[in-house]
Amino acid sequence: MKLIDSLKKRWQIESNWQVLVILIVFACTGTTAMYAKEFVFALLGVTPDLPFWLRTIIWIVTILPLYNVLLIIYGTLFGQRTFFWWFLKKTFGRFLPKKTEQPTTES
Repeated sequence: MKLIDSLKKRWQIESNWQVLVILIVFACTGTTAMYAKEFVFALLGVTPDLPFWLRTIIWIVTILPLYNVLLIIYGTLFGQRTFFWWFLKKTFGRFLPKKTEQPTTES
């Protein structure tokens, strides 16, 4: 129960049921992204013969955005769209520069 309580606190949610639903959404999204990778890589002709760095770049450009879209889709289907929208904004906010207020000069 300690793990569930820490997730509830970290994710700012109240019920154990919501934690379970969120974990199910993550599982469904990851599984779908795994199968989508095989399909997308086959469609693009990406083979294990390509250098690892190139396959990684292709994965970042194709599968990573797809994962985020799938997260919102599954989150919506499971009734947790608000949480996953907040989660993605929080996650991507870490990569964006922080807005700093410009000092005002008063004469």
